Amino acid sequence: MRPGGPPPDTRRMDHHAALHAGFRWHVPEHFNIAEVCAARWARERPGSVAIRYEHEDGRAARFTYADLQANANRLSNALRRLGVQRGDRVAIVMPQRFETAVANIAVAQLGAVAMPLSMLFGPDALEYRLQHSEAVVAIVDESAIANLRDARPQCAALRHVIAAGEAAGKGDLDWAAALEAERAEFTAVKTKADEAAVLIYTSGTTGPPKGALIPHRALIGNLTGFVCSQNWFPQDDAVFWSPADWAWTGGLMDALLPTLYFGGQIVAFQGRFGAERALELMARHGVTHTFLFPTALKAMMKAVPAPRERYPLRLRAIMSAGEAVGDAVFAWCRDALGVTVNEMFGQTEINYIVGNCGRFVDEQGREHPGWPARPGSMGRAYPGHRIAVIDDEGRECPRGTPGDVAVHRLDVHGHPDPVFFLGYWKNDEATRAKFTGDPANSWCRTGDTAVMDEDGYLWYQGRSDDVFKAAGYRIGPSEVENCLVKHPAVANAAVVPKPDKERGAVVKAYVVLAPGFAPGETLVEELQRHVRGKLAPYEYPKEIEFIAALPMTTTGKVQRKVLRLQEEERARTAAGAH
Repeated sequence: MRPGGPPPDTRRMDHHAALHAGFRWHVPEHFNIAEVCAARWARERPGSVAIRYEHEDGRAARFTYADLQANANRLSNALRRLGVQRGDRVAIVMPQRFETAVANIAVAQLGAVAMPLSMLFGPDALEYRLQHSEAVVAIVDESAIANLRDARPQCAALRHVIAAGEAAGKGDLDWAAALEAERAEFTAVKTKADEAAVLIYTSGTTGPPKGALIPHRALIGNLTGFVCSQNWFPQDDAVFWSPADWAWTGGLMDALLPTLYFGGQIVAFQGRFGAERALELMARHGVTHTFLFPTALKAMMKAVPAPRERYPLRLRAIMSAGEAVGDAVFAWCRDALGVTVNEMFGQTEINYIVGNCGRFVDEQGREHPGWPARPGSMGRAYPGHRIAVIDDEGRECPRGTPGDVAVHRLDVHGHPDPVFFLGYWKNDEATRAKFTGDPANSWCRTGDTAVMDEDGYLWYQGRSDDVFKAAGYRIGPSEVENCLVKHPAVANAAVVPKPDKERGAVVKAYVVLAPGFAPGETLVEELQRHVRGKLAPYEYPKEIEFIAALPMTTTGKVQRKVLRLQEEERARTAAGAH
């Protein structure tokens, strides 16, 4: 027995090791996302439902794989008529809707590069990305047409705007008219697996966004993580839904494309996220598999403590990523939703690399064992990925020592891992800085700090630039935030250092209150006692500030950098006043 705990579950531990030992990547020379996600299913079972569309105003429709492919063929022909060439960037600025899926398939089979952009971007954000990428066409609906039109005069390369949905009449060409004029047959370009398929600009909190160029083969690299995190997807009656915007890796590569790759059904919901609305939607469509950000799970946990008493849910798997889930949310998912949440870790450049996998018994009674999720842990390496925690010099850290989570170019068998991005668009220096060692035999740093335990589980400490020292102690904000969220008064929290003359910094928490609670000194003291009683004495927040909403990226990550800079500016102002 190990000190302080039960013996390891060797059967499950061996299963994880066996998966890695027996796994081999198969990456063909030629590979195209459109072929594997739409064309083959349109040939083999054209009447199968691909997308269940629902608008928040009640409109709904279902589209088959035949519908998806026929519309994609028409759009590919229209784009080619507009002069789009192999390798050209085509911006897609739309929410979850059928046209968004069509656009991604059409651009891929044309051999062009899809550039998904969030409908939440303002004119400046759109202008930067359209300019920097030199996009030649933009496809946009009513959600972003006004902002795109404001940005367009500064985007010299942007030759055409295709207006979809209620944006009709506000672009150079209307979606419906453009597709109606084209044939429903198209001969796809024969792309190589290494060719660029997608350009996604990362949602960093410092400096200008960087465009990560993703090859077609990266979808293959995502599949082991998707299958495992969804408890052995696919299953015959599987229905997938996630509120993650299809403009981001979390929506495109973790939801839409892998679901279509397996010929599954995905729900496209066009509307704002709401905790009760999400549960209603999942019940109505019989959703079996989902990806929910921790912020979404926290909102659901606070709004509907006992969801199965109100909603006939069919959930079998929940994957979560973007922030640490924490054991409070983990316990709620297990007890209230009846599903053990599988944390996943990855990023735009190298996605779906670490996580957990639950057990599944198929209709024939065959067991597909995974490996047990541990509350608070990011999980272990998915099959096909070689993961380590490394120090500043690129050396692997001893188990239990914090370091930078990194992925090796080669898997455990010495073969290239297909999950890697091609590089940052027009930024070779940033691409080189991402890797440590020989380019062909190197570690790629994620910029996230974690500890790896003796069993290979990773325990998240925070972004490398989020971890800080207070009075000489190293503070990982996620642990304190997780503790705060366990209190019924706290809906969400962010922890940052507040500059302090004597101690260098003190722990400060920004807290969003749950409905029914009011700020005040009494509550501050109660929250401080709550943390002090559960964590180390040096970790409790010396100061708490109540805030209506935390600054968030459009991918649902807390922007601690914004709050940290605010604290630094306040400190400078206070020093100047003296």
